[in-house]
Amino acid sequence: MSKILIVEDDINIKNELNQILRNNGYSTYAVDDYSQIDEDIETLQPDLILLDINLPHQNGFDICKKIKLKLDIPVLFVTSRDNERDELYGLILGADDYITKPYNIPILLARISNILKKSKQIDNQIIVNGVNLDINLATLTYQNISVELTKNEFKILFYLMNHHGRIVKTSEIIDYLWENKLYIDENILNVNLSRIRKKLKEIGVYDFIKNKRGMGYII
Repeated sequence: MSKILIVEDDINIKNELNQILRNNGYSTYAVDDYSQIDEDIETLQPDLILLDINLPHQNGFDICKKIKLKLDIPVLFVTSRDNERDELYGLILGADDYITKPYNIPILLARISNILKKSKQIDNQIIVNGVNLDINLATLTYQNISVELTKNEFKILFYLMNHHGRIVKTSEIIDYLWENKLYIDENILNVNLSRIRKKLKEIGVYDFIKNKRGMGYII
């Protein structure tokens, strides 16, 4: 389930966006304290930010610029400012799209879906929270440090990263691996997950895969 952060100070629009996105299968978070948006974004690491321009403390352009300098997170401006100069400036700053209020809900959802698809898998790569899985090379990279993966390790990470944001049952992973002619049981799965976690630590990534006792695993 993709995480979307809503940065919008109009309470009615914020609530509407929350409802629309949750009804369409997204996990949503909203900013209430506009003085520490940068810290909230770094802590949450959302998959997409819906960003207004006219905000308390700092405007959306400044926030977008800071995000794009530090983080690889897509930004979609959702704003009432509908002149071409603002749209061009937002795109120059690195925004992935720009839509004006009042928005058409199906078009908004389509643009959100397109941005998320592009950000999750670009040039045969899956990127989640800054961790990059290269599908062609079977390597894992974080902040320019890479490790190679075995076939089992790669397939396990591929499945978990493609389903990030939700708990994946142990049996679901094993079934997927059997379908791909990788015959493992729960003990072998646990061994592989331990090796994956060790390799993640080698590239500076901690608590990437969480174990939900009795339920499964989640990224």
